Amino acid sequence: MLMQTHEARLAALREELKRQDLDGFVIPISDEHMSEYIGSYAQRLAWLTGFGGSAGAAIVLRDHAAMFVDGRYTIQVRDQVDGQFYDYCIIPGESMGDWLKVHAGEGARIGYDAWLHTRGWVSATSKAVAKQKIALVPVTDNPVDAVWDDRPEPSTAVAEVHGDQFAGRSSAEKRGEVADWLKAEGYDATVISALDSIAWLLNIRGTDVERTPVALSYVVAHDDGTAELFIAPDKVTPELEKHLGNAVTIRDRADFEPALGAMKGKTVAVDPEFGVAAIYQLLEDAGATPVAERDPVIVPKAVKNRAEQQGHRDAQARDGAALAKFLHWISVEAPKGGETELSAVAALRGFREETGLLRDQSFDTISAAGPHAAIPHYRVDEDSNLPIEPGSVFLCDSGGQYRDGTTDITRTVWIGNAEGSAAPTQEHKDRFTRVLKGHIALAMARFPAGTSGGQLDALARQFLWQAGVDYAHGTGHGVGSYLGVHEGPQRIAKATGPQPGTGEPLRAGMILSNEPGYYKAGDFGIRIENLVLTVPQDIDGAEGDYLGFETLTFVPIDRLLVDRSLMTDEEIGWWNSYHARVREILVPQLDGDVLAWVEEACTPL
Repeated sequence: MLMQTHEARLAALREELKRQDLDGFVIPISDEHMSEYIGSYAQRLAWLTGFGGSAGAAIVLRDHAAMFVDGRYTIQVRDQVDGQFYDYCIIPGESMGDWLKVHAGEGARIGYDAWLHTRGWVSATSKAVAKQKIALVPVTDNPVDAVWDDRPEPSTAVAEVHGDQFAGRSSAEKRGEVADWLKAEGYDATVISALDSIAWLLNIRGTDVERTPVALSYVVAHDDGTAELFIAPDKVTPELEKHLGNAVTIRDRADFEPALGAMKGKTVAVDPEFGVAAIYQLLEDAGATPVAERDPVIVPKAVKNRAEQQGHRDAQARDGAALAKFLHWISVEAPKGGETELSAVAALRGFREETGLLRDQSFDTISAAGPHAAIPHYRVDEDSNLPIEPGSVFLCDSGGQYRDGTTDITRTVWIGNAEGSAAPTQEHKDRFTRVLKGHIALAMARFPAGTSGGQLDALARQFLWQAGVDYAHGTGHGVGSYLGVHEGPQRIAKATGPQPGTGEPLRAGMILSNEPGYYKAGDFGIRIENLVLTVPQDIDGAEGDYLGFETLTFVPIDRLLVDRSLMTDEEIGWWNSYHARVREILVPQLDGDVLAWVEEACTPL
């Protein structure tokens, strides 16, 4: 029945393409801010195809269609999207342009929504199909919206003030730095369209996007330190007006396009990654000069100040206690049978809510039993929900949003049986230990200032490579301060990966995840994830400045899955020091059976 529904939606879209005289249309997972996580009103790809991942796109022609995803979603896309109607294309191996060259006829008119794509995408794809005289056509009315009868409205929730005690710096100070940058570069203004950049710059937050505390809006920042905030009027409170002060003009979000159209003669910086093609076009049509420049907020936002760093430590400590309660719960209840992926999600949410400070999850919990653990970005629902079987691997990747910090942690545990006779196989232990060794190698890394995440990535993969295996996702992503759980520009991943950031130099103050993994399709998966803070290193005799990582996440790692014989003395020393610190942080927060469980889990290896 579900696929019949999606088949009907596909048919309706094709009828709309005919009405608009289009031969095809591109549907990305995107909103007008190029956000990773988007509001329900913008979930066009999920509505059309059933795909629930956070990255991907589809092209629909009148007689053919394709789904484009990266290596994280090769299994998921096949589970959720009917191959009868869509080809499966894995990027970067097969681009949209390559597919269009084969499947769209010469002279085809392929529509796209200029508010949902970057100018770079439009340029690259247009160039790829130029020989076939295929034209990319910006649409006035999105064809998906035209056939999506019950499409949700954008959120009307009010914007919230993010206090300086959490932000560590005032909005005025941040805007002043942006103004200094504009003057130094010779620009009159910059368009800030990334929602987390707006939140950071103005010290505001919101609830317009699930899992990411941002408010739907735009900002134009000027070279005199003033700014214009374009936001729906019903989101504005007296508290927000007082917080922003006279230097920030609050305007209706509907005024954003006319404001761009009034910038004749201005030189305006627009981020090429987050500024959509429509913004560039509006500025050009107005007689302004848009210049592709990285959002000046991106790096300062990624480099956490002292207040943000301490906030992360505090959030991690309380979140760690909630995780300890969850891991104890699953160690007791799952071996009895009867627990499921969904019941685990509910239990973990409950333990986080007990803190009294949880604002939201930082992403949908990946609660993955048995073969589902082999899907790196699996998301459970009523249809996919599996029992957590005794004698199997269970993987849980989750995070919380707190006013003082954003958490993200993965633990993979062995589910024994009530009799205690079910034990992990040697294969389970070998793969888990190799992942652990890679995690430790990255956690202990010291590297010269200027080193990028792409240069560190192999440290985490080396022990898996020795066994002839690998994983298809990045090793580490940036994390925001009560903002996006995935934050750029820094990233630890293969330099040839589909996402940017691998060449970005790591700077002191940047927070990243450390999450190598291993996945055996249809059988089991393993991932160990902590968050780390990039910090200066004091090395005797060092020639130049060096950096390393301070671990922020402190939750026991499952010792049942460790093959001690594969570990070096140094690695065992790291394990014991780490768990001594886990005990130090968690014990004061716990009591009873959970405390006893943590004490046992933290005994030296």
